[in-house]
Amino acid sequence: MVEKLILVLNCGSSSVKFSIINPTKKITYLNGVVETINSVTSIYVYNLINQKKIFKRFDKIKKYKKLISMIFDTLDNEYKNYLEKIIGIGHRVVHGGKYLKKSMIINSDVISKINKSSIFAPLHNPFHLLAIQVSFSRFEKLKNNNVAVFDTSFHQTIPKESFLYAIPYYFYRDYYIRRYGAHGINHFYVMKRSALLLNKSVRLLNVISCHLGSGSSITAIVKGESVDTSMGLTPLEGLAMGTRCGDIDPSIIFYMINKLKMSVQEVEKILTSNSGVLGVSTITSDFRELEEKYSIHKKSKLAIDLFCRRVSKYIGGYSVLMNGQLDALIFTGGVGENSSFIRKKIVDKLSLLGFFIDLQKNLNKSKKDKFIHFQDSIPILVILANENQVIAQETYDLVNKL
Repeated sequence: MVEKLILVLNCGSSSVKFSIINPTKKITYLNGVVETINSVTSIYVYNLINQKKIFKRFDKIKKYKKLISMIFDTLDNEYKNYLEKIIGIGHRVVHGGKYLKKSMIINSDVISKINKSSIFAPLHNPFHLLAIQVSFSRFEKLKNNNVAVFDTSFHQTIPKESFLYAIPYYFYRDYYIRRYGAHGINHFYVMKRSALLLNKSVRLLNVISCHLGSGSSITAIVKGESVDTSMGLTPLEGLAMGTRCGDIDPSIIFYMINKLKMSVQEVEKILTSNSGVLGVSTITSDFRELEEKYSIHKKSKLAIDLFCRRVSKYIGGYSVLMNGQLDALIFTGGVGENSSFIRKKIVDKLSLLGFFIDLQKNLNKSKKDKFIHFQDSIPILVILANENQVIAQETYDLVNKL
């Protein structure tokens, strides 16, 4: 039997992560990333089968399409044997808007709707569309085997009292202004993974999932379904993030425009690109650097303290949605998986809920899913993000139906 592989493209504003996966065997053959930092573009590929690494640096590549082409060029040159077995390409898409509520084979109609939803994810959806365009041109035989998997899909189960904003109802009825959420692919993955680790049926599982990174969100999951999430109409709402402000008083925007005479474009840039822990610390959006400077730089300390307090408050708030049974707290995402310091600061505020961290388990740096709580605590898990596995499976399932 010919092996069937899926190529996954996970596009951000300045980087593209990619994988080649056999979803039926749940084997990842290779992972990689191409990214531009300052004046340098680099590509890193790691073959998990033979543990071969490829790392190359280039002068800064300004056109996003060339970043995608660099991936295809590298795969074509180094991993042609894998490319010949690819039956589909899965694309992570941040926002499906009101139109796209589940994973779909990409056609002109889907492309149009992803484009219309770009207004809700201007830092993400346009780059997804560029990746789709390049994929179509480079793999013409697979043009009808490209699949969009949406971060908003998992949150379709959120009840109306959670997704509605307290503004005139016609804004929802006529313009579909509502909470859509984000990071749904990974929240779904860690929910399924936690059910296995807890030996509990997904249909009975009540957990709070914390996806913490440069973009951060928290989701309340009851009986295996998302019932509330911190990101809103766009990925700007919720927690303070790397450069995004998260929850603020809307009147701040009026003040900026009316009193400070800023343009709408200036305000948007400040709230999306110059706020969050970058805005508070004044020096960086990198949580690793903030940790290093925590004891010597007051604003770095303030930025982390603010971030952790808000995470703890969301966890506390979502605990009331658990129908009397909270099975676990989950940390995932770059910061959630790697920062024992930030995890401890968050959990230390949650003793009233029955969470107590085990210092030694928390400091364990192994790159594996793990429990980090004391014996008498409600379980606390660290689960490695694996969006690409979900995307590969969704892509495989849809392509196989063609």
